[in-house]
Amino acid sequence: MKPTIPLSPKVLHILLALAQEPMNGYRLGLHVEESTGGAIRLSPGTLYENLHRLAQRGLIGELTDGGDGRTDGRGQRFYTLTGTGLEVLKAEVDRLGRDLARARSIPALGF
Repeated sequence: MKPTIPLSPKVLHILLALAQEPMNGYRLGLHVEESTGGAIRLSPGTLYENLHRLAQRGLIGELTDGGDGRTDGRGQRFYTLTGTGLEVLKAEVDRLGRDLARARSIPALGF
């Protein structure tokens, strides 16, 4: 399945979080909620459905540790951004930047 943009806001924020470091699902959900000021809340079902789709598309991978060789002792999965995921994220951020620049150039918006 070919990765495409635009990304949904939920997927964008999941990828932004994973661009910083590998995370388990619980921590990832908290990070997205905190980084968006509560605007995006991911229920466990929504979070894991998105993670499954992102893994199928090759945008994220799963680790059995936090990326540093340490485990949490409970066998939790950690998720990490793949090279393809990083390229898709960069393309989306670039697209959003262009859209924002166009919007800021509209006099009626007062920017």
